[in-house]
Amino acid sequence: QVQLVESGGGLVHPGGSLRLSCAASGTIVAIYSMGWYRQAPGKMRDFVASINNGGTHNYADSVKGRFTISRDNAKTMVYLQMNNLKPENTAVYYCNVDLLSSNYRREGYWGQGTEVTVSS
Repeated sequence: QVQLVESGGGLVHPGGSLRLSCAASGTIVAIYSMGWYRQAPGKMRDFVASINNGGTHNYADSVKGRFTISRDNAKTMVYLQMNNLKPENTAVYYCNVDLLSSNYRREGYWGQGTEVTVSS
């Protein structure tokens, strides 16, 4: 069984910063990539950022230059440093991990989400 646990959300003023964390654990054979998506109220879930095993980063255009994705050395945790936050960044942020589980199935797993609210 695979678990993804996110943390770090909260309420922040415009221009502020937050750092989200996601820890992957369980019966994992290999992790290929890790990333973040978000879903604002009344909207579809959108891609935010990802990082693969080669260290290649990808970002949504709307967050480039403000958000930074990173992984720990063990590559079981992924972080999203969010700077200069704007009200339109308000959403539930979800961790997504592309991995091979112990049943040798490659799938994308989702965390439970962590809420980010940017408001004055």
